[in-house]
Amino acid sequence: MTTHPSYLKHHFLIAMPHMADPNFGHALIYLAEHNAEGAMGLVVNRPSGLNLADVLEQLRPDQMPPVACREVPIYTGGPVQTDRGFVLHPTGSHFQATLALGSLSLSTSQDSLFAIADGRGPQRFLVALGYAGWEAGQIETEIAENAWLSCPADPDILFDLPASERLDAAAASLGVNLGLLSSQVGHA
Repeated sequence: MTTHPSYLKHHFLIAMPHMADPNFGHALIYLAEHNAEGAMGLVVNRPSGLNLADVLEQLRPDQMPPVACREVPIYTGGPVQTDRGFVLHPTGSHFQATLALGSLSLSTSQDSLFAIADGRGPQRFLVALGYAGWEAGQIETEIAENAWLSCPADPDILFDLPASERLDAAAASLGVNLGLLSSQVGHA
């Protein structure tokens, strides 16, 4: 009997309370890809302090961004390629560089940002700079070492909840209250 590995594409990774890595402590990550070669995801609960207007002013310096763009947060997606932008949105909108991930898509081209700014883009979206990446087998090892919990990704958590509530909501979908877990690592 052949068994196939269980990959976590379109899942959340929930950082356990004892996660010491400053890039991932208290992080909720949406895994856009996970296969035999490794994984790629976006931290979806860390606003960077930038907004869409800040980014558009750099991309289109000759055009004033709409005022509403000041209300669109840009997230710190991870420590890799922090100058590269990603737009996570429901499948249906297609841009120059869009990867369908099932019910969600990931766009990396500027036209996705321009469409959002101009009111022609998806209604639900998350914009991030940078991403998180793992080598082959690394996530599996970290999960085995109790660094992460995982659960299927929920678009309502991604798009409808404030960033500060997403981590606890994802854990609650598993019946876990992170506040009740010890931040100390150990084995019984």
